[in-house]
Amino acid sequence: MRSPRRLLTLASLLLAACGGADSDRSAASGDAAPAPAAAAVPSTGTVIEITMHTDEKGNYFSPAEIEAHPGDLLRFKLVQGVHNVHFLPDSNPGRTGLPAASAFAQLPGQTIDVPLTFGTGKFYFQCDPHAALGMVGRVEVER
Repeated sequence: MRSPRRLLTLASLLLAACGGADSDRSAASGDAAPAPAAAAVPSTGTVIEITMHTDEKGNYFSPAEIEAHPGDLLRFKLVQGVHNVHFLPDSNPGRTGLPAASAFAQLPGQTIDVPLTFGTGKFYFQCDPHAALGMVGRVEVER
């Protein structure tokens, strides 16, 4: 049988492991805190919601093809699974100013915001761990 002091030490270690950044504490508490945004630029246009899924159909974005305008905000919302959003330079040759790969959304309801501040044209994005399974999308940014 374990002593109360040993259990207290173990509990302290477990609590310390759950501490850290505010987003870590939110995830540990079960709150559906937003995943860190891909960019910290405010949106000036329409918020366009894209949901991220893992279900009997597979891993996918819905919708996977979006029409938008400069200043709009793509809001990727997790329904189920663990997903991120990445505008790979290889998939968008010659494009500059693409957002970095996002953090992973892990709790239903978490969002990843991507302001459309990187020009007009067609831009391709993916969920890194599920791209080979077809979790890819395209946004066409028009004036």
